[in-house]
Amino acid sequence: MKEHKPVVIVGAGVSGLALGNFLLREGIDCVVLERRDRDHVERRQRAGVIDTRATRAFRKRGLEDRVVGGAPVQAGLGFRLDGRDRWLELAVEEQLEGRFCPQQVLVRNLITVFEQDGGDLRFGAEVAVEDIDRPRVRLGDGSIIEGDFIAGCDGSHGATRAAVPEDRITHHSHEYGYAWLVVLAEVPAVRPTLLAIHQRGFAAQFGRGPTASRFYLQCPLGDTAEDWPDERIWSELETRFGEPIATRGPIVEKQPMPLRGEVLSPMSHGGLHLLGDAAHIVPPASAKGMNLALYDADALADALVHYYRKDDPSLLDAYSDTRLREVWNYQAFATWFTDTVHDAGDATYRGEFRHRVARADFERLFISGTANRLLGEFIAGLN
Repeated sequence: MKEHKPVVIVGAGVSGLALGNFLLREGIDCVVLERRDRDHVERRQRAGVIDTRATRAFRKRGLEDRVVGGAPVQAGLGFRLDGRDRWLELAVEEQLEGRFCPQQVLVRNLITVFEQDGGDLRFGAEVAVEDIDRPRVRLGDGSIIEGDFIAGCDGSHGATRAAVPEDRITHHSHEYGYAWLVVLAEVPAVRPTLLAIHQRGFAAQFGRGPTASRFYLQCPLGDTAEDWPDERIWSELETRFGEPIATRGPIVEKQPMPLRGEVLSPMSHGGLHLLGDAAHIVPPASAKGMNLALYDADALADALVHYYRKDDPSLLDAYSDTRLREVWNYQAFATWFTDTVHDAGDATYRGEFRHRVARADFERLFISGTANRLLGEFIAGLN
């Protein structure tokens, strides 16, 4: 069997579902194909903040009230420096409009709205990309979907990235040299965000809804989940936060994650355009991964609308170059912020010199309006 869809979206993560909803609102037919089942997709927990720019992208298409929930993002960051509270008020010139919204909540809302509006969403769809220059995918049942374009939204190990010949793509990567133990626990967050800078290493707590928190603990490369029994996790968090954990709820999952950055260039190959983790990865300390994926979806939707309504491919032709300029800008921010919050606490990894430089960088945020505003612009997605 063979069918045709103008836009074939592979992957029902944030970028794929956002793009599908954006196109549907603009009257452009598409299909979203996801190899996992619905339950897995709706339970997958990662990011938790939709920044100002991403919120505005949903508003632009009349979707903000339907998909963006959660408390407003505060105009500041809470730090615990050597056991002492430091609140950094961000002096941004524009009003912050971001939301604390767990990724699984955003995904569920995007799925609901897409289906309510008549979108074609298929779970359990095994996809092989047969041609990227004349876009065509084959499903596990042997059927074929041909399209004008393929949007690769299926992550760093997905079918769309694998379909690009190695001689047509350049991989740029950076390994930070340490890992985070990523912990999901049934513990309500006392604060929406708390970042601890401590000589034993970085730690953080982020709210993930009213009853859950995501904790992060800097740990050596090579550590396994078995190296971190629950009691050790709670003890180390209390040491780095400098206070007892008010509630020790069940730990639902824990997994070491080496910190890395990655950019693939170009992001367009014939009729295939890559989005989100399929094209770039930033460390979670910057809180930009999900938001960069949403920027990609917004930009590609604008380019496709321009193409179909005006028969003008100029925005599509410029998609890769335009997005890569911004991706590298936010990679620069992510690298600086990640190194600063780690080096400012831990002098053992890169030495006393880098430790003191990071402390100076950190203190500058409190005394320099220029440095403070720049940080605020990056956090809001407005730089």
